[in-house]
Amino acid sequence: MSKILIAYYSRRGENYVNGSIRQLAVGNTEVVVQKIKARIPDADVFQIDTVKKYSDSYMTCIEEAKQELREQTRPEMSHPLSSIDAYDTIILGYPNWWGTMPMVCYTFLESFSFRGKTIVPFCTNEGSGLGSSVRFIRKLCPDATVLDGVAIHGAEASSADAEAAEIANLALGK
Repeated sequence: MSKILIAYYSRRGENYVNGSIRQLAVGNTEVVVQKIKARIPDADVFQIDTVKKYSDSYMTCIEEAKQELREQTRPEMSHPLSSIDAYDTIILGYPNWWGTMPMVCYTFLESFSFRGKTIVPFCTNEGSGLGSSVRFIRKLCPDATVLDGVAIHGAEASSADAEAAEIANLALGK
């Protein structure tokens, strides 16, 4: 069996959920990660996070994210991994921000060689699906096998058992 890494970025606190701003103790992407981890207990989990924190205000955070995207910023990761060499498969989870991944996910992908690895993307979103994120992952990791990915409606993350099972099965090659 191959070694699997679940790498993800998730936002807790103020989030947009079904048309309103709500306070989340655990971000939607992290909720799904927990479900995937329950199906692949041997997988390692790495939370992608930034050194410079985003605003606690959701509305301010989305403006910060839009500016990062416009400027193609690569935010510095806090506690980055030293290597992904031990992993054959990387499950990459993130929220859809402005039609793609948060820019720190670009930082993560540009930090390593993914040659010969399989990437299983998934994103949580409030209606925009995977956006163009999979296309960008393929562009950033041309020597990897990048699967089509799974989009999960963020408001339904707590009941996304079927989607978590699908992601786990993809990572396990089933």
